[in-house]
Amino acid sequence: MDHSAVLALFDRDLRENAAPDGPGARIERSGAVVRQIADAQGWNGVLWSRLDAAGADRAIHDQVAYFTGLGRDFEWKLYGHDRPHDLGARLVAAGFRAEPEETLMIGETGRLAVDAEPPEGIRLVQATDPAGVDLVVDVHEKAFGTDGGRLRHRLLARLAADPGTVVAVVALAGDEPVSAARMELVPGTRFAGLWGGGTVEAWRGRGVYRALVAHRARVAAARGYRYLQVDASPMSRPILERLGFHALSTTTPYLYGG
Repeated sequence: MDHSAVLALFDRDLRENAAPDGPGARIERSGAVVRQIADAQGWNGVLWSRLDAAGADRAIHDQVAYFTGLGRDFEWKLYGHDRPHDLGARLVAAGFRAEPEETLMIGETGRLAVDAEPPEGIRLVQATDPAGVDLVVDVHEKAFGTDGGRLRHRLLARLAADPGTVVAVVALAGDEPVSAARMELVPGTRFAGLWGGGTVEAWRGRGVYRALVAHRARVAAARGYRYLQVDASPMSRPILERLGFHALSTTTPYLYGG
């Protein structure tokens, strides 16, 4: 993989020329900043910027004023290769708080190890209706210890409005949901994104996460997507590397409000 070329393609297609990530959301360009505006249950934030040291603080101020004027908390999604190099420090100085850094990893669907099967006693089921979404949210809340209300809202809206752009999968032990994940397929691009992979504590380390990645990779390849991208935690990065993903940058959410 040509890391520089793929990273440039990622920046162009998924950030600078981003499409809204759900019904009711819209993308706006404000000077050298691209942002998404959604309702209070959706994702609001800055996707891309091309800033220099002279104009960065003004751009940050303008985005804070814009989103707070809408009554929205928001995220500035910062990547390790974004400029200026001290943009993260500038965001903190402006009142943002940094979440843990993750690794942007990208793999070619045709070169990934996609033969991983679920461990014995586990079956994978695609969530296509409200009952299935409830299973995904149940795993999310147990695995991450956070409220799944926004996830439920976004998944239901996406499945209703554009079901071909999202794949949600639940791993069941009998009738008990023990792991779940989703994939967002971006029309008009070569990229699909892996999101929300989580496993309840009792089932970690048994290969369920790996099987969910492999399953989604097979689906993406079958639908003609060349690349899979993941914001990988330190726990998932080694698994993804063994499956054939490459680390291309880092990504850190900087949150304002809330």
